[in-house]
Amino acid sequence: MLRTTIFPLIRGRAAPFATASICAAGTVALCAVARPKETSSTSPSVSYHHFYKRTQCSTTENVSDSNLASTYLSTPTKSIESVTNEIKQCYSLVIPTFEALQRAARLISTAAIMAADYRMNSIYRQYPDSALCHLYKLTFKSSDSEYQEHENQFHELENAIARLEKDLERAQDEYVSADRKSNGDQPILERTLAKRAQKETMLSIASDLADAQEALTLLHKNGGSANNVHQRNAIRLLDLCRMNGGVYIKVGQHLANLDLLLPEEYIQTLSSLFDDAPASTYSDVCEVVEEELGLPPEKLFSDFSKEPFASASLAQVHTAKCKTTGKKLAIKIQHKGLRDTSKGDLLAMATVVRIADKLFDEFNFGWICEELTPQLPKELDFVNEGKNAEAAAAHLAKSGLDCVVPLVLWKFTSHRVLTMEFEEGFRATDVEQMQKAGIKRRDVAKLISSVFNWQIFQDGFVHCDPHEANVLVREHPRKRGKPQIVLVDHGLYKKLDAEFQEAYARLWKCILVADIEGIKSACKSLGVTKMYPLLAAMLTSRPFDEIIERSQTKSFDALPISVSDQSGGDKAVIRGYAQKYIKEIISMLDIVPRQMLLIFKMNDCLRHVDHALGSPTNTLVVAGRYASRRVLECDQRKHGEWRFVDIFRSWLSYIHVMIRIKTYELCSYVMIN
Repeated sequence: MLRTTIFPLIRGRAAPFATASICAAGTVALCAVARPKETSSTSPSVSYHHFYKRTQCSTTENVSDSNLASTYLSTPTKSIESVTNEIKQCYSLVIPTFEALQRAARLISTAAIMAADYRMNSIYRQYPDSALCHLYKLTFKSSDSEYQEHENQFHELENAIARLEKDLERAQDEYVSADRKSNGDQPILERTLAKRAQKETMLSIASDLADAQEALTLLHKNGGSANNVHQRNAIRLLDLCRMNGGVYIKVGQHLANLDLLLPEEYIQTLSSLFDDAPASTYSDVCEVVEEELGLPPEKLFSDFSKEPFASASLAQVHTAKCKTTGKKLAIKIQHKGLRDTSKGDLLAMATVVRIADKLFDEFNFGWICEELTPQLPKELDFVNEGKNAEAAAAHLAKSGLDCVVPLVLWKFTSHRVLTMEFEEGFRATDVEQMQKAGIKRRDVAKLISSVFNWQIFQDGFVHCDPHEANVLVREHPRKRGKPQIVLVDHGLYKKLDAEFQEAYARLWKCILVADIEGIKSACKSLGVTKMYPLLAAMLTSRPFDEIIERSQTKSFDALPISVSDQSGGDKAVIRGYAQKYIKEIISMLDIVPRQMLLIFKMNDCLRHVDHALGSPTNTLVVAGRYASRRVLECDQRKHGEWRFVDIFRSWLSYIHVMIRIKTYELCSYVMIN
């Protein structure tokens, strides 16, 4: 219903109104520009007086008539040129403003239709036979015969999923609250067996839920995706991102990494933004290159590709060869006009998000705009990105890890054009290519986790956008069967201060060894007191109860279970916890230091890559290793040379953790092989 009323309103009323308003404003502005500052009704006499003075001056200086005529004629010519330039400047402002209003109108209409669709779908599930629901079905759902054949199956699966979600929520509550309800006199073995039974029950329900969701997804593909409310709205959001481009694609990519908070339909649909983001035309590319570097690309490079090698939210990459060395190059060119329109887009997006926050209790994603707003100008400056790339390469060279950063060619780099040497590689989530290259997923996952945890805990200069398109993998040129990472897109970095780095390292070390009191203390230093279990769960993507469990078993893993940890059921459990505590998670984002927001974003990206690889390694152990080393270094600096006992205690703690890690890795290797 809203689709039939809002769209005509937007298209029929809002656009002409906006056009008329802008044209009127532009006309007023142009008139103001064209009119001299001190013009009044006596402007002709002023002009005559000015000409009379020029004539008198010319006579006294014995200027010839021809010179006097040229002087007279040059005066109006200059004013016309000036007015023309001012008109061009106004035009250059009017067009971006009009385009920004169009994008804002699309955003508002899409948000309204999505909200109406979800609301009506909720009513439809409760009262399917009402007249309003029949209208909803005609408006939002497809009426093809294929859907009619599968309608009963749709309803059965949707009802089964709703029932299993409630069962899973109850099972999670029982599992998490079991320790609080247990009798202290109960034997440890009996408590352990009861705990294991509860966990198996929870994962069994989660596995059934994952199977039902997968079956529903398959049925939607066969019976028409237009009948899935999540799929419909995911497609609407994807269309909005592609149509508006720029900042909207950046937000869409970030949403595609929130696989624990958003329905699977959103993740699968929005993930296409990593692959086929809208590309600029070749003429726009040439215009940007010539404005920035002074010459068209054909005169600067050899074999410059007219089609982009890859396209992203802010820029696209073309390949070429260096005329001097013949080396293959990757040239990143910012989309035309993006720098001018990004601020208005962020403002419109933030406004809509604030309204949605107030209207819908379930909507709590305003922090995404808050996170992007201060960072986007940095990402739009490619000189800054080039400097980040050089700094990252220098820092990673000290780590000894197999990670490569492409070399920047500063001769062909500016604020909107970045030229680097081309490095081969495939995406970190491309399991098929890994198998062809003879690379183990476990080695890839461990290397990726090691690189980014080294940046966090050792270097402090952190790449905060490691999504699947920015982390490339290839076989190491000198180590057969071993992976090498190529790290690209260095626009978004964060330098962590030493105080935050130390507190964060202590938190991760305590999480690794399941030191509950240490976790409380570390969270307190980060400004979190009562919600320390939630912060730990957010960082690990696991329930805090499992940390309590490990504190009792003295293991890096939770209780062994009959259902595989790599199953869809395990992911359903994590998603269940994340969605259950979504309000608390958003509240947490307002408490922790601002540096933590980018760390959360990085964790989202890394977790998405790790899940795509099948979570073949324990990333908690990798993070704990680097965190423990950082804690040792901090203790050494803090105690100095005079407090031998404290230094010895720190070393002893570090060695103890390293022995546990080595033992765990050895046992894991033996079990796998």
